[in-house]
Amino acid sequence: MILFDTCAILDIVGGRRLAGTAQEQLAFAAADQCAYVSAISAWEIGKLASLNRIAAPVPPLALFRSFVETLDLREAPLTPAILIASSFLPGAFHRDPMDRVLIATARETGATILTRDRAILAYGAAGHVKTLAC
Repeated sequence: MILFDTCAILDIVGGRRLAGTAQEQLAFAAADQCAYVSAISAWEIGKLASLNRIAAPVPPLALFRSFVETLDLREAPLTPAILIASSFLPGAFHRDPMDRVLIATARETGATILTRDRAILAYGAAGHVKTLAC
């Protein structure tokens, strides 16, 4: 199971190609219908657009929905258990609540986070979550 980090979504929407290994793993996950996004990424895209930190070519919700439909992605659960688990992550990790929710989602579902975020990749290298660099 692959879970897209918000930065990976924005990279792909922006035309950035994934690394070879990430592209291969995503193809396998998509074929098995095991590629996921979190609703928390939709919120984050909306927030970034509202702050003019990203230039969305279409409204944020349309961007998110188009991305999900184009890649035939599934929506990862966003449960009270995941939200609470995001407050109790093991080891040292920064306080960004969206990243914490994505990590908790991956940990609770056994997913691998597809990301370029150095903090998440380092957290994965420390053995706390499975990561795949894009």
